Amino acid sequence: MNPTPETQIRSNTYCVIMAGGIGSRFWPLSKNRMPKQFLDVLGTGKSFIRCTFERLLPLVPVENFLVVTSGLYRDLVLEHLPELRPEQVLTEPVRRNTAPCVAYATYRIAARNPEATMIVAPSDHLITGEAEFQAIVREGIDFVSGTDNLMTIGIRPSRPETGYGYIQIDTEPHEETAGTEVRKVKTFTEKPNAEMARIFVESGEFFWNSGIFIWSVRGILDAFQRWLPEMNATFAGGTGRFGTEKEQAFIDTIYPACENISIDYGIMEKSPNVYVRCGDFGWSDIGTWGSLYQHAARDEQGNAFCGGGEVLGYETTGTVVNIPAGKIAVVEGLKDYLVVEKDNALLICRRENEQNIRNYVEDVKYRFGEEFV
Repeated sequence: MNPTPETQIRSNTYCVIMAGGIGSRFWPLSKNRMPKQFLDVLGTGKSFIRCTFERLLPLVPVENFLVVTSGLYRDLVLEHLPELRPEQVLTEPVRRNTAPCVAYATYRIAARNPEATMIVAPSDHLITGEAEFQAIVREGIDFVSGTDNLMTIGIRPSRPETGYGYIQIDTEPHEETAGTEVRKVKTFTEKPNAEMARIFVESGEFFWNSGIFIWSVRGILDAFQRWLPEMNATFAGGTGRFGTEKEQAFIDTIYPACENISIDYGIMEKSPNVYVRCGDFGWSDIGTWGSLYQHAARDEQGNAFCGGGEVLGYETTGTVVNIPAGKIAVVEGLKDYLVVEKDNALLICRRENEQNIRNYVEDVKYRFGEEFV
């Protein structure tokens, strides 16, 4: 029996899950030895990386998944995704942002199937409308197949959020997007201030940047050659080693010298052939305690008491208290605070100041050592 076109497309599609971050904005729940992607932050019974894998599994055969992560987390990945073979976990010797991560995975896939289409997704996002998300990804696969088009997924903003980057769509008609809901990208914008975020949302032309990408192997390799030629040449030097026992030694040698740069800044913001498919499928990067607060169950006073422990709140409103099972917290007189305890660390700060958490983590590491972060 000949395979159906849908089966052929699925077998030609690969998924790269980026899982190397440490989630420092979620400290102290997320720490170096157990970062956010391996946690069940929302109490669903599954870690973020497990949810990401299951969400994309209907679109991609299990053997076509790759996870790029730190060597520290290799065993954790295999523990959370036991369906994967060890060789499907690509380990970075050092963190070098998303462009080297994508280059590494692309060259591994190209060694096996240079005609493949790729989905690249972070490991730690929340998506509640999975059927809608999957339909949009299928549209994206159809749009980029056989072309050099680079595509990202945008999210219709529900509020003037200052913690996300934005994508501005080109409202002019384009022949290549006719008859589709795909739009050409006009600009990428970094995280705006509150006033600019309000203007973005009111314009109707700006969408949140989800950090989820779809493209062909050939298309992204062409983009690397044009916009990050030194990085491309570095990885191209490993041709013949990818997928062999020589791969890891090569990566360990070249990776530390790679430029620390994101795929957004290195390629997407420069390429003229970038497109976006916008949707509204209950997305959040759950990158901060504030974003968790938006999705967590809250009581009549707007408090989110989570983490498994017991909490008694008195004259307390708008506060997140996250303590582990087996512990009790009594909080009184707090308004819009974060109270988070994990192992050997306790965080108490105003919710509005959560963007400072990364700085707090650096101070803790400098003054007290790695064991606390």
